[in-house]
Amino acid sequence: MYKFDKILVALDHSDIDKELIYATSTIAKLADTKIVKFINVIKDLNVPAAIKKEFPNIIDDALAERKKEIEREIDRYYTHDKSKVQVEIKSGQPTKAILKYSASKDVDLIIVGRKNEKQGGGVIIHRLARRAACSLLIIPKGFKKTISKILVPVDFSENALDAVNQTIDLLNIDHFPKPKFYIQHVYQVPSGYHYTGKSFEEFAGIMEEHAKKDYGAFMKKADPSELAIEPIYTLDRHEDVISAIYKTAKKIKAGAIVIGAKGITAAASLFIGSSAEKLVQLHTEIPILVVRSKDKKKGLIDILRGI
Repeated sequence: MYKFDKILVALDHSDIDKELIYATSTIAKLADTKIVKFINVIKDLNVPAAIKKEFPNIIDDALAERKKEIEREIDRYYTHDKSKVQVEIKSGQPTKAILKYSASKDVDLIIVGRKNEKQGGGVIIHRLARRAACSLLIIPKGFKKTISKILVPVDFSENALDAVNQTIDLLNIDHFPKPKFYIQHVYQVPSGYHYTGKSFEEFAGIMEEHAKKDYGAFMKKADPSELAIEPIYTLDRHEDVISAIYKTAKKIKAGAIVIGAKGITAAASLFIGSSAEKLVQLHTEIPILVVRSKDKKKGLIDILRGI
């Protein structure tokens, strides 16, 4: 897999910025990040032509003032090596600007905050998750916990393997204490189970045994690790995989959920997969890392540059 050498942090000039700045300093330290770019996109400044003519520097002055404000926040809340930090202030449509910038600079990770607003607050996050050509970390407002447990839901796909390997890479970096690592597989009983003559519980047992065998084969493909990894097998009785994942995360008091993103379709549209997308849409207080493998990034950069 790969380290997060280049991190892009999307700030919005609100109270959550200081939490993102502080969290980013911790992540940059753990991942030995080379460049941290903080970006704040001010929505298009619709200044009348007459005003621009009378005050030709009005937009540049506004951007410069915002940059100074962001830099003051970084000086106060960023606790790692500030020599690796850069600040970019842009004017335009936030989602498009963030996507184009991350693609053109070959960013490894985008960090964005979730305000848990009921209406409209998750639109930018949703769009970034669907179309970012790199991994995406969503940090909820008010999250100040130390991450002691990480949950990685898997369906034994290549995308899930990306998420597992990325988590292994991060946890193998020298830092103590290491968070506990849980891998969850949610399984279901097929609707036609009764034709086999087995009861629901009996067939559930059969499905779990198959899941355990699949897990063993799956983990043989993962990067070698000395980490203690605990598997969790969850029976989904209500055809709601996401609720099963979230309930497990709450039960074990997970500090983060890591899930793999899908790649690119033949129509050149980027998707993260239904499970990842539904997790992103949850207004959860648990940080979510959507992993996109570095290998899968190749070929997406040119697409996103044209957005």
